[in-house]
Amino acid sequence: MLKRILVLDDNQHLLDVVEEALTYEHFQVLVTSDGKNIIEIAKMFQPDLFILDYKMAGHNSEDICRQIKWHQTFGHVPVILSSAYLYRDVDYSALGCDDIIIKPFGLDELVSKVGSLAIAASA
Repeated sequence: MLKRILVLDDNQHLLDVVEEALTYEHFQVLVTSDGKNIIEIAKMFQPDLFILDYKMAGHNSEDICRQIKWHQTFGHVPVILSSAYLYRDVDYSALGCDDIIIKPFGLDELVSKVGSLAIAASA
């Protein structure tokens, strides 16, 4: 069974590239820019991993990450935060994220992190 990856970002070009790369690597991928309904989307898709853009226009990604991690169904599901900047004053582990990927990232790095977290989550 294919591992399901839910990707939230406000950059459509990035969503297209990530979707294509992860689909090529045999993941089932759902991309969205709808942060307000992420839990409802996740309920329908049942992801094995989330990738969240840390700085999205109109959304508080810290709250979204906490929503996921505090949710009864998704609290165990790994979350990767993606960001163009690493903010020194942010305690990313306190948000509940399992890993961080810095933009721009290489597709090899993305596939490696996704693969290791998605496999570990199901073990």
